[in-house]
Amino acid sequence: MTLRIDLVTGFPDMLETVLNKSMIKKGRDKNAVAIHLHNLRDFTEDKHKTIDDYPYGGGPGMVLKIEPFVKCLEKINNEADVSKADIILMTPGGKTFTQKDAIKLSLKKHLIFLCGHYKGIDARIYDFCKIHEISIGDYILSSGEISALVVVDAIVRLMPGVLKDIDSAWTDSFSDYLLDNPYYTRPEEFRGVKIPQVLITGNHEKINEWRLQQKKKITEQNRPDLYKKYLKTIK
Repeated sequence: MTLRIDLVTGFPDMLETVLNKSMIKKGRDKNAVAIHLHNLRDFTEDKHKTIDDYPYGGGPGMVLKIEPFVKCLEKINNEADVSKADIILMTPGGKTFTQKDAIKLSLKKHLIFLCGHYKGIDARIYDFCKIHEISIGDYILSSGEISALVVVDAIVRLMPGVLKDIDSAWTDSFSDYLLDNPYYTRPEEFRGVKIPQVLITGNHEKINEWRLQQKKKITEQNRPDLYKKYLKTIK
């Protein structure tokens, strides 16, 4: 099954380069994902192709207009049933995105990302479609395109055939509330610093035990909030 992703944006140039590199490109080449870019300016009617305007009620900043978004969704609906898609708005007010969310979204058939900008999108967008709000953290970016790329990358790398070793993805940080353990590669010793000796014993039981202990140690130290969740899973 190919996952369809539509990205609705006023700044497609911000997305094109990244969408044609690395894991996302590989996912597209293997038909694991089909990504469609939609330029909001194509759905405007004035000669300046205006996609934003001043907010009603006054105040600083600009607001993205409602018309281009609705018209774009109608165009997408001619190709795929929008009512069956998950429509995602990247916003600081949304639910914080996690690895578990990436896994859930990677199993969907159709995702539509609405990329905000400036002060956001005219709030009437919620009257026209069901929106899932997602945030990638408690900070503000200049555009929703950047955060949408983060989420798309996290999703696409989980698609079948994208990563050579899918186990690598399923054992990443956050998959079990634990951060990942340290990794080492050749040379065995560099400028007097050696790798942990357990890693070259060939004893996989002891290696797995060492890795688990490292994960717990790092998580407890760096993310005590996650460590508490992990402890609840083993009770």
